[in-house]
Amino acid sequence: MHQIVTLLFNNFETLDVFGPLEILGRLKKEFHVNLYSLEGGIIKSTQDVPVHTRTLSRMNFENYILMIPGGIGTRELINDEIFLEHLKTLSINAEYILTICTGSILLAKTGLLDDKKATTNKRVFKWTEHFPKVDWVREARWVTDKNIYTSSGVSAGMDMALGFVADQLGYEVAKRQSIQIEYDWKEDSTWDPFSTLYTDNTP
Repeated sequence: MHQIVTLLFNNFETLDVFGPLEILGRLKKEFHVNLYSLEGGIIKSTQDVPVHTRTLSRMNFENYILMIPGGIGTRELINDEIFLEHLKTLSINAEYILTICTGSILLAKTGLLDDKKATTNKRVFKWTEHFPKVDWVREARWVTDKNIYTSSGVSAGMDMALGFVADQLGYEVAKRQSIQIEYDWKEDSTWDPFSTLYTDNTP
């Protein structure tokens, strides 16, 4: 069984977290969901959804999967050296890393996406200019580079999660999950009609 270590922070995007966790958490024999934050306690999403989290100091997992959501809160965390130091340590020790939306920007700030392919939310794609060592893929629902999965904005995390399940457990398992939750899985990771809809904005 793999532990899913989800790192939360205030003003995370609700669907970034609970969309993928709905998919992974249903596979109880394979994945166990855990919600963490630096100090533990109640963390609130951008939509003011309160979530109880455990403190990272209580984490002692091995072979875990790290999940990093995005959201408005990333705007402050991109300059938070303490948070980024913890994130880098968690990322180095993770077996797999899954990022949703601007969670990939936080991972890029640690340097661990250098020389790797990645994507992020197309509404703020201009942010990627600050990380020229990353091979940013603009037109992508999600991108896989070895053990790192990065996805585009918000609902794309669900498509990535199903893609991750397909890679780990087989296509039929992933397809069955998408049908059971009545979700129209975009199976092609390169499908991305949104990449041409948005004008680049600064975060």
